[in-house]
Amino acid sequence: MGYDDPQSSYNRIFEIAKATDMACELHFHNDLGMAAANSVMGAKAAIDAGVDAYINTAINGMGERAGNADLVSCILAIIKSSGFKEKYNIEPNLDLSKAWRLAKYTAYAFGVPIPINQPAVGDNAFAHESGIHADGALKDRRNYELYDFEELGRGEPEIVETGRMITVGEYAGIKGFRNVYEKLELEFLDEEEARTILELARYANVHTQKPLTDSELKFIYLYPDIAAKIMTVTPYYEAVGALKHRIENSAEKKTEKII
Repeated sequence: MGYDDPQSSYNRIFEIAKATDMACELHFHNDLGMAAANSVMGAKAAIDAGVDAYINTAINGMGERAGNADLVSCILAIIKSSGFKEKYNIEPNLDLSKAWRLAKYTAYAFGVPIPINQPAVGDNAFAHESGIHADGALKDRRNYELYDFEELGRGEPEIVETGRMITVGEYAGIKGFRNVYEKLELEFLDEEEARTILELARYANVHTQKPLTDSELKFIYLYPDIAAKIMTVTPYYEAVGALKHRIENSAEKKTEKII
């Protein structure tokens, strides 16, 4: 319920890890605004006790009530803060250069804007207003910035469309569709390929109920087979008990009617 604080998280997890000698998985909520802090301190306790630690996180801190531990915040706390930096090992294959794109897409998918003061990915994360701060940041980033925005994949120019806009959706035509892909510098080998990709894009639009992003359009173009599978997922289940009995009886009755 987000009841713990960093110190109590450390104490509890350290005691559990010592007593069990088992790896610990941390799952904290942000009811008191300490989900990330509790998570990294809990992980520290597990490692100090001699076992591995796994932190449950959510992109942009999305989750029940006040949310869960934010993915990017936890990673940065471990690799950048004075108490953790170069003292604890973390998964070496983490690629922070995708952080900004991932956060932005999640905000788009959920329809929940990124708070302007969100660590690392918020609009104000690298904003400096007061004269002394701006001057210090311009002279040396490290005066006020613990990490570079380039590390997070930020800094690329954002294109703002003006005037006419053609989108790809459920009712998209082949000419408008080709125009959209031409802007993405993607070409079709023939008309059949274009119409096949268009059909997948239409299904994707119905699936998401939102205009498709450039990344989604590129994914459909590059990996049409995977895109088709994603949009035609069949849930697997095994009928048991009363449900199994009802299905079997229904099948028997249909057979009797046919005979």
